[in-house]
Order: sequence, then structure tokens, then C-alpha cells
Amino acid sequence: MLSIIQAAGWPIWPLIVCSVLGLALVIERFVSLKASRIVPPKLLDEAIMVSRNGIPGPDVVTQLEQNSVLGAVLATGFRTFNANPKATAEDLRANLEGAGRHAAAKLQRYLGALATIASAAPLLGLLGTVIGMIEIFGSQAGDGMGISAGGGNPAQLAHGISIALYNTAFGLIIAIPALIFWRYFRARVDEYLLAMEVSTERFARHLLSVRKP
Repeated sequence: MLSIIQAAGWPIWPLIVCSVLGLALVIERFVSLKASRIVPPKLLDEAIMVSRNGIPGPDVVTQLEQNSVLGAVLATGFRTFNANPKATAEDLRANLEGAGRHAAAKLQRYLGALATIASAAPLLGLLGTVIGMIEIFGSQAGDGMGISAGGGNPAQLAHGISIALYNTAFGLIIAIPALIFWRYFRARVDEYLLAMEVSTERFARHLLSVRKP
């Protein structure tokens, strides 16, 4: 591997940095986007059961908020009526929508960086290709001392070709998985957001029914 990096020349280093960052982002998103951290299957039913006889106290609300991303959104509904028992349905839905936007931003964190890596890696590989081609033409141009074109250094020619090919390959090797994982995480986030929207709407109807005298 070290010999390949040396043969690829200095343009390979930005690609190596992109690969390390991309791998770190993929691992982080896999850990952060687990269902248990976002939308635990039974959390909504538990929140409804706890509040069946009235809005629970601050301790229960804090525990719910720390449970997951969905828990933080549901806790906003409890906090709305704890802060103002006479809050209207519009107030409740506005607060839940605000919490939902915050949750969406949290779920989409780092996806933009992963998309940037997927877009930038082929361009960096192309840059390495261009630099390799420059070295190839430079090796064939002669040294300005009467050496005719085509009589350049074969070792320099081979080095230019290796820079061009290795950087192109590395750029694609990095970009393709990054693009695949970005699309996968986007689909996963959209699925979570839909589930949270449905759960929040059901929870809002429940809270409004509980609040009625």
C-alpha cells in the first residue's frame, strides 16, 4: 500500500484525507441512526399510557426527553401544557413542529459532508490525472538542450502514468461508496421523519383529549 501511495504522488493525500473522513462519517451515522436512538417502537404507546390520566410531572418529561429523538419531540408536548395548561391546539402543534424541525436537523447532520466527499473525490482524482498527464508531457518534451520530442525519460513517463491512473482509481473508489452510503442514510432519515410525523400527530390528538375538562 505504501508503494502505491508513493507511486501515486502527492495528489493522493487529499484523497486519503477524504477516505478517512468519509469512513468516520459513515461509522458515526450508523451508530447515531439506530432505531433505538431515534424512534423506539413502543415509546409512543408508553408516553400515551403515562399521560392517560393527565400530564405527567417534570421528572417523567425529562426522562422521556433523554430517551431518544422521538422522545424529545413528545416531551415538547408535555412541556407545552406544563408551562401553560390553557395552551391551544395551535400552540401545541407549533411547538411540536418546532421540535420536529430540530429533530430533522439532528438526523441530517453530517450528511451534507458525506455528499461533499462523494462529489469532491472524483474531482480530486481528476486533478491527480491532470497532474500525471502534465508530467507525461513534460517527460516527452525534452530538456531544452537539443533533445528531440519523444526522447524523454522513460522512468518519468511511467511515473506520470502511475500518478494519472492511481489517482483516478482512488477517486472513484472513495466516491462510489460515499454516494451509496449517502443515499442509504438519506432514505433512512426520510423513513424516520415520516414515522416521527405520524407519531407526533397521534400524540397531539391524545394530549388534546387528555387536556379537555
